[in-house]
Amino acid sequence: MATEQDVRVICLGFPGVSERSSWGNPAWFARTMVARMWEDGVLTVKTTEREALAGTAPETYFWTAHHERSPQLVLVRLARIDAVELGELLDESYRIATA
Repeated sequence: MATEQDVRVICLGFPGVSERSSWGNPAWFARTMVARMWEDGVLTVKTTEREALAGTAPETYFWTAHHERSPQLVLVRLARIDAVELGELLDESYRIATA
């Protein structure tokens, strides 16, 4: 199970990433947003695999109507992933955010 603290440690380990509040929740930014806590235990990240992730593990990956306009954003239930998977997700999100 991954935690918000895991997110913080991984994100702040990327070059040029800083933490600040966004929509009242912790968020990590490089050139653009890398990750944002959506609500307790739910993280927003960027991915090119949103449809595939949600299609194969909808109990873990999903999005809301708020995210419809942004096809690279996906929500992740942190309790359903481990630190390795979290690291992979954040690495991709960081690469997208800094492209």
